[in-house]
Amino acid sequence: MENRSLGKGRVSLPVVGLGTWRRLEAAAAAGREGELVEAAIAAGVRVIDTSPMYGQAEQLLSDALGGHREQVFVADKVWTASAADGAAQLSRAVNWYGGRVDLMQIHNLVAWQAHLPMLEAARDRGLVGLIGATHYSPAAFAELAEVMRTGRIDAVQVPYNPAHREVERTILPLADDLGLGVLLMRPLGEGQLMRRPPGPADLAPLRPFGVTTWAQALLKWGLSDPRVHVSLTATSQPGRLTENAAAGSPPWFGAQERAHVLRLATAR
Repeated sequence: MENRSLGKGRVSLPVVGLGTWRRLEAAAAAGREGELVEAAIAAGVRVIDTSPMYGQAEQLLSDALGGHREQVFVADKVWTASAADGAAQLSRAVNWYGGRVDLMQIHNLVAWQAHLPMLEAARDRGLVGLIGATHYSPAAFAELAEVMRTGRIDAVQVPYNPAHREVERTILPLADDLGLGVLLMRPLGEGQLMRRPPGPADLAPLRPFGVTTWAQALLKWGLSDPRVHVSLTATSQPGRLTENAAAGSPPWFGAQERAHVLRLATAR
């Protein structure tokens, strides 16, 4: 899998990561959370993203990591309107992940003005590696751009797939100009783009790019934009990790292939 620097050469990471929204709890319900994390690491997936919003996902991830903590880049979040609760969330995460969170993000920009100084102080103390901000809604992208322009964050996490391209207008160009890392959420459109996958004949033009499944086509579509550094997709099935990771290797789509995937996606 290709590695990319998450903004200005700060850290080099494999381009396919694992999200934990709902899926890690689903894996745990089947007693497979440890297997899921081990399968991710075996497939070369190093970035695992979580949040206090995701139920028990943070603690489940901590327990599932076991002795693999140093092999994983943990991206967690602060998600609260309270500065005191935000500090408590960070403290719990630091304890869960062996004394350090690799990327701590302000989830959906909630109380970002209150949380940024706390995260900067934690970064100065070595408790946090990078600081980020996230949002899922295009209606918040103007505010996200404001945070990006402060120069106080290292990365953003935003939705990007053939059905949701709003980040192309402002967020991706600005992140590129500022040298910020970009993590993608919802590369499969929260599963909506997977409901009616195209057939083998439609995917045939993409086979020279290593694509054999529709999920791989969607993941590679986002990663073929060089302004993107990591694409996060959630799954509860360990067997999916190898398939997803395979989308993280070159060759990358050119304009023609990206347009082909866009046509297939919008025709669903």
